[in-house]
Amino acid sequence: MDFSEKARTLIKEQIAEWDLAARNYHSLKKVKVKRFDFIDYNIDIQYNPERIISSSAKVDTGSIKARPCFLCQKNLPSQQRGLPFDDDYLILVNPFPIFPEHLTIPAIVHTDQRISGNFGRMLDIALQLHDFVIFYNGPKCGASAPDHLHFQAGIKGFLPIEKDFKTGICCAEVRRINRVTLSHWPEYLRGIITLTSDEKTGLVDCFNQIYNRLQMKAPDEGEPMLNILTSYDEGKWLVHLFPRTLHRPSQYFESGETQIVLSPAAVDMGGVMITPREEDFIRITKDMAGNIFGQVCANPRDVLMVINEL
Repeated sequence: MDFSEKARTLIKEQIAEWDLAARNYHSLKKVKVKRFDFIDYNIDIQYNPERIISSSAKVDTGSIKARPCFLCQKNLPSQQRGLPFDDDYLILVNPFPIFPEHLTIPAIVHTDQRISGNFGRMLDIALQLHDFVIFYNGPKCGASAPDHLHFQAGIKGFLPIEKDFKTGICCAEVRRINRVTLSHWPEYLRGIITLTSDEKTGLVDCFNQIYNRLQMKAPDEGEPMLNILTSYDEGKWLVHLFPRTLHRPSQYFESGETQIVLSPAAVDMGGVMITPREEDFIRITKDMAGNIFGQVCANPRDVLMVINEL
């Protein structure tokens, strides 16, 4: 088996032998989904109660210091087994899945969640886990463990942005830098920079240029607010970058009937918004979904300016 097949086999084995994983993957069959249709694309809303732990995670410094790191090997559940990726990452089954096949990929060494210096490894993981979309949530962009470097992976074919990119209706190539193609999404509610290339070095260099531009706009942040989706197919990497402006929308902090417990991360950016409470799933409307994206995502016009400045 290749590495991607080994990871999928691990998922099947863990579901068979680990009660928590078995229960939550079985619960996915009962997950409710509704769809909002826009002119050229759609956004799915998923009611997934098991994701309440992630959506409501306290990520302030005090809360993080007060709990053991759940991604360190010494703190993993006794039934959880991992698949080593080289000497620096561990492939784990995510026991609180969104995807029908969902992985968490923590670094072996406990170090802060930062993409700077680690984007190349994300590309390496995407190359080997070619059946999956690899994603990164920044420390203030949906990562429930901002104190431990990690990626996640979900089986391909689940996120609406995958088909939207293939149709080419919502995005257009705007620049080429050496062997990297840069595309922009002008009317997609989210400001996105999409990179495609068959050459890793140039892709990393282009990403670093974008990262530095975004960092200049937020010099006081540890890293620019960012979600990333990466995959590898037919000899090329595909990378979607989502610059962010807020961690959570205003609805998250309201109370009563106006509250929506939704903490957008990479999966939401890909077109599947996760609501862990049924009342929010029922309450959220198409206009609310657009409003939430408008709050937490960079404006497409601002993103295009970043592309043109490279």
